[in-house]
Amino acid sequence: MTNELTAAGIDPFDESVYRAVLTRRTAVPTELAADLGCSPLRAARALDRLHDHGLVGRLAGVRRRYAAIEPGAAVESLVRNRAAELDRVRTAAGELSRLFAAAQAGTAGEDEVEITTGREALGRWFVRLQQEARQDVMTLDRPPYALTTSNPVESTALGRGVRYRAVYAPEALEWPGVLEDIRGLVRRGEQARVMPGLRIKLAIADRRLALMPLSLDLDGVRAAVIRPSTLLDALTDYWELCWKQALPLDVPAEDPLCEEDRLVLTLLVGGFKDEAIARQLGWSVRTMRRRMSRLHELLGAVNRFQAGVVATRRGWI
Repeated sequence: MTNELTAAGIDPFDESVYRAVLTRRTAVPTELAADLGCSPLRAARALDRLHDHGLVGRLAGVRRRYAAIEPGAAVESLVRNRAAELDRVRTAAGELSRLFAAAQAGTAGEDEVEITTGREALGRWFVRLQQEARQDVMTLDRPPYALTTSNPVESTALGRGVRYRAVYAPEALEWPGVLEDIRGLVRRGEQARVMPGLRIKLAIADRRLALMPLSLDLDGVRAAVIRPSTLLDALTDYWELCWKQALPLDVPAEDPLCEEDRLVLTLLVGGFKDEAIARQLGWSVRTMRRRMSRLHELLGAVNRFQAGVVATRRGWI
């Protein structure tokens, strides 16, 4: 399977479909399915995604026939879009550097940025941020934790209609009790995703107030309280990029997997090893591998990576 376009955000299978369309000049899903040895539905979904990316166009007529867009122009547009996303990340980095320099010099502006010090102050601001939220709270969550891993304020806020969207680092799910707490919050309405490589902690309320520790060493930690500013805009854009790249922890109720099966696949895709998954679910490694073998059969997968890919594409995780 080819993957030259992966860096531009194109799935390897979708790239295979694109190359097949280029070869045929025009094609319908059934023709591509025969070429690639996949189902027509899978080919059709890939064509829809390629259409959204501007790599193919749908021809007029009743049949779903597609033609490839000229690669030079189409791929160049993809590259420009990805470059724009990276530019937003660079903007965030620049604003964070300015914040760091201002904090080091003790000159952070009180109107836009306030520096608070200590675990208790950080905890109080996190509670206040959630209590003052009226519409939504967006977080990037990873260890260590200032006071406790649980967040009772969130349940109350969810009850009054505040939308919570949280991106968790895999390391957070390894802390005792955290995964069970997240499952309870998801049942109450939280939208949860997981993303490996998460390096900062962040909370944003109503896109008007943010709280971000300036280090992950919580002994004498300093945190930035950020009000409406270009820095807040940059942090919000960065959160949106993380949300887009993260994998859902909650799944549609109609999928055929039981809750434990979904957790196994979600943790697997999140980068957990067999021993860590077994420990999270209270199983022996032997039991976990037996369940994984059954999931391989259900998904028609031959390895862990393929099982995660297939489950994700089917919308099961």
